Amino acid sequence: MTTVQGTPLEGIRVVELGQLIAGPFCGQLLADFGADVVKVEPPGGGDPMRRWGHQVEGKSLSWAVIARGKRCVTADLRTPEGVATVARLAEQADVLVENFRPGTLERFGLGWDVLSAANPGLVLVRVSGFGQDGPYAHRAGYGSIGEAMGGLRHLTGEPDRPPSRTGVSIGDLLAGMHAAFGALLALQARSRTGRGQVVDVSIYESVLAMTEALVPDYALAGVIRGRSGAVLPGIAPSNVYPTRDGELLLVAANQDTVFRRLAAAMGRPELDTDPDYATHAARGAHQQQLDELIADWTSGLPAEEVLARLDEHAVPAGRVYTAADMLADPHFQARASIIEVPDDVLGTVPMQAVAPRLSETPGRVRWTGPELGAHQAEVVDDLPVERDAS
Repeated sequence: MTTVQGTPLEGIRVVELGQLIAGPFCGQLLADFGADVVKVEPPGGGDPMRRWGHQVEGKSLSWAVIARGKRCVTADLRTPEGVATVARLAEQADVLVENFRPGTLERFGLGWDVLSAANPGLVLVRVSGFGQDGPYAHRAGYGSIGEAMGGLRHLTGEPDRPPSRTGVSIGDLLAGMHAAFGALLALQARSRTGRGQVVDVSIYESVLAMTEALVPDYALAGVIRGRSGAVLPGIAPSNVYPTRDGELLLVAANQDTVFRRLAAAMGRPELDTDPDYATHAARGAHQQQLDELIADWTSGLPAEEVLARLDEHAVPAGRVYTAADMLADPHFQARASIIEVPDDVLGTVPMQAVAPRLSETPGRVRWTGPELGAHQAEVVDDLPVERDAS
């Protein structure tokens, strides 16, 4: 079975030509919700993600996640036979995802004009660093560059240090998410028009899309937002605070009503009416001294007691989790936020569950990232016999 009965994308076939993260994360999301994602890799080494990240028993754990639920075949696009195989796959597909540098697909003889002529309903999702046009379109564009030019790196880190990064490839992941969203929008449009279209996703614009009021803050208010460490300037209290037993807790109580409850939890109800803290603007203006007050309170108590008091007063708070914390947490367990997926080499692989959760047609992870060419026979044999060009 290639699709999951009752899933939102049951019956949708996706051909994935991407590699590394941005394009393949789009494919992962679509596969999670039941699409038949056929991943095409070059013979020999396949997608470099097979060798990235931590390895156990010779298998990349990153690959186990990002290629989950996909069927893997090989085709060498540098040969006429490989191009013909991909062309035949595209004729039978609903969506084709690629993240080559712009112009590469055309050099293979698989440009939009060719693909859409053979399959007018095809949706072509194109993921690149800078988009399919414009003066930078030809440039190589990794996720980190998109994070920098999309504005995220300038905002990330401590103000007295160079820009930092998150612990994951967030630029690539945002591009993959926008690519999946774009594919679904194009499929919805096709249901009305019968025709596919091109979805042009750039990494830098995918990052830019998440930067809230960054641009109008500068253009209209003259404010260049910068790095502010663990806080957002003017949003207080919302920070990481130490406890007596050495843990760190994130406490977010910047709304007026929530701050009132925090003051009560601290045994300092008078803070709610103190002119320095009584309003959102006042708390923002006195952010550092307010953080010091809260840190003085949390550092005198063990983490469990702080959390219990905050929970009693409905103040949002939580530990800064590692993977070990997630695996041990009863809420994660109750909701099956981390699932165990069978794997021929590793036995089972714990990984994040499908998100979001749908009540009637939920997604499902069918298998971990397969071996190179694991589905060659069943996928290629399913293809119709190539038409005689004459």
